[in-house]
Amino acid sequence: MSDDTVMPESGTPDAPDARQLASLPTTKVARAARFAKTGLKVGANYVKHYAKRAAGVTSETEDLHAANAAELYGALSEMKGSVLKVAQMLAMEKNMLPTAYSDLFAQAQYQSPPLSGPLVTKVLRDAFGRSPFEVFDEFDINARQAASIGQVHRARKDGLTLAVKVQYPGVADSIRSDIRLVKPIALRVLGLDEAQVRPYLEEVETRLLEETNYALELQRGTEIAAECAHVPHLEFPRYYPALSTNRVLTMDWLAGEHLKEFLATNPSQEVRNQLGQALWDFYAFQLHTLHRVHADPHPGNFLLRADHGGMVGVLDFGCVKEIPADVYALFTALLTPETLADEARLADLLTQAGVLRPEDAPSRRTFYLQTMQASLELVGRPFRQPTFDFGDPQYMAALYQLGDELMQQPELRQQREPRGSAHFIYLNRTYVGLYALLTELRASVRTASGSFG
Repeated sequence: MSDDTVMPESGTPDAPDARQLASLPTTKVARAARFAKTGLKVGANYVKHYAKRAAGVTSETEDLHAANAAELYGALSEMKGSVLKVAQMLAMEKNMLPTAYSDLFAQAQYQSPPLSGPLVTKVLRDAFGRSPFEVFDEFDINARQAASIGQVHRARKDGLTLAVKVQYPGVADSIRSDIRLVKPIALRVLGLDEAQVRPYLEEVETRLLEETNYALELQRGTEIAAECAHVPHLEFPRYYPALSTNRVLTMDWLAGEHLKEFLATNPSQEVRNQLGQALWDFYAFQLHTLHRVHADPHPGNFLLRADHGGMVGVLDFGCVKEIPADVYALFTALLTPETLADEARLADLLTQAGVLRPEDAPSRRTFYLQTMQASLELVGRPFRQPTFDFGDPQYMAALYQLGDELMQQPELRQQREPRGSAHFIYLNRTYVGLYALLTELRASVRTASGSFG
């Protein structure tokens, strides 16, 4: 990262969200108590809402959502870790949550309240046996970014400007206990059977635990950066093993701005297209050649610049999804025009994916076939065209409409068992995030050129 880096305003010490956390609930008891406290406040908000309506006083549902979203985000920001990470993931799914929740939860991508200076110093001292001011020539105790798993500080050593990612204390230990804490509540509310959801929970838990292993992130980041070095208009930080541990990760400080701040500079369409092309090519090469992908494509993990026609800095390889060969073959086969044109082939692939089951009644089988055919036709459209314009408002309107229609389907609303391969959780998340980035950029990309095969 270079000295001319432009950090997002929300990441500076003077920003409103730079209030600091002096402590972090890390024990199971403390985190359970924080959950309970939030639940009581959310419940009280509902009581107030319905009491006003019963008394004939106007009480908008949007106001209720705003109050509850603020309460939940406050709690999740304080707890950090897996619960805040899940909120971040939900924010990427535009149809999953009311706007008040998705807008606020999106802050978890790079704008969570940071830890206090003394706590940061303690983490560094525990990692290296020395304070950060002894490890580095210069160290800014005020975090430049703070997200769900850790926060980033700017430092200098031997003439290099560095980004030092510091993991929140107790995050790794809290993930399993958080899932055990939330699981029975979620199962009861959603009416799901634990045996049926176990593979999906295990997949999420595995990825979350991997994100807390900074030594693994250093290895993956170094490997993928080397493998993708030929992809045009991408930039990756170098990592410094001697200044890193399982809980502290030091890398180059890359120049650039996050998506929201970059778009505020009103970049040209040519720059937008080049940035979009770089992102598409990056993910296409990972999917088709590496069979593993950077599976956390939210705006906080990319830095954008307009020089050289548009450059993308890629950050955070904590969440990487390894794609087994059979899963890759299945995922890509579902997107081909041949599959959409052949109902028998589609049914066979959906059976392999676990969406269709031999015991399904004919009516249920027909419903899933029709639903998946419509979804794959629309969602997979960019893969089947030589170029695609993600700035087309009609396409995004159709995507959102499809999401709304699926959420309203009685058959899906009554369905109490998850279906499909657990591997698709992070593959789908990857492309939901990529589509969202390309849509915000309003980029037109050459989709057929991206595999670099």
